[in-house]
Order: sequence, then structure tokens, then C-alpha cells
Amino acid sequence: MRTTLDIDDNLLKQAKQLAAREHTSLTRLIEEGLAARLRVADRPPTGPSRVRLPVFAGQGGLQPNIKDARSHQAILDALDDEDGLQ
Repeated sequence: MRTTLDIDDNLLKQAKQLAAREHTSLTRLIEEGLAARLRVADRPPTGPSRVRLPVFAGQGGLQPNIKDARSHQAILDALDDEDGLQ
């Protein structure tokens, strides 16, 4: 089947050079590239679909000098206390 394609000039130049080096036609080169791309698209995804995050199951908790864990300022104040800045 005949069709018309708009291909970037630099890409077309490189494709023509490759086709000449491999003693094949530009049409055959484009067909091979398209077939390879379609094979990749038809493959099922590999690897786990979800990332498993580590969960800390140890003991402990908040440092005793953190007054309110929901407050950024309380956490910053606790850090300053540990560094001896206050």
C-alpha cells in the first residue's frame, strides 16, 4: 500500500544512509522499525505493578520533647532543643 509520511529531514537523511549501508530499501527499513515498535507495544508490562514500601515495625515513637506532632513549628522547636540552640 502506498502512503505519504511527514518525516523530520535529519531523521530521513539518517534513515537513507542506514538503508544504503545495509543494502536495503528505505521502505524495508521503515517496515522493520514499525514492526519492532508494534511488537514492544503488544508485550504485557513486566515487573511488579506496585512498589512495595518498607514499613517500620519497631518500637519507639515520638521524641518526648515534641509537643504536637501535627505542628511543624513544634517539630522545629524540638530539633532546636536537641541542638542546644534554645
